[in-house]
Amino acid sequence: MRTYDFTPLYRSAVGFDRLAGLLESAAATRQENGWPPYNIETTGENAYRIEIAVAGFKPDELTLEVKENLLTVTGRKTANDDAGAGRTYLHRGLAERDFERRFQLADYVVVRSADLADGLLSVELARELPEALKPRRIEISVAAPAKPLIEGKKPKAA
Repeated sequence: MRTYDFTPLYRSAVGFDRLAGLLESAAATRQENGWPPYNIETTGENAYRIEIAVAGFKPDELTLEVKENLLTVTGRKTANDDAGAGRTYLHRGLAERDFERRFQLADYVVVRSADLADGLLSVELARELPEALKPRRIEISVAAPAKPLIEGKKPKAA
């Protein structure tokens, strides 16, 4: 696996430290395990959906938290806490391990809802720009034309 040094970016660019941090965290994330698998899709011009495969997890075992543009999805199996509750397994192939997935959100992206169905956790997101940042149309007013000169008289000064 290649590692990238972003030090030159810090030396030559001002105000891009957040971007470099995102790139470093993305490179570190690739080295982590890929469990649970997930999809990110766009469902509209300013709408997105994250689907995470969380088969076997109940809604009370999942936690979603947004803090400073970071969405964290955490799964904690209660069955793992009680050490099988008297169950004896001959083979345990289901991945019922705890997990934590982090997603960096762009500015003004908010979580709209989260649903759990058929082993998929669907998180609906939307970009909501504040009114001050939305484009607005400025009406152009037309001044009344000056009255034409009548018989050589000048219009009265205001």
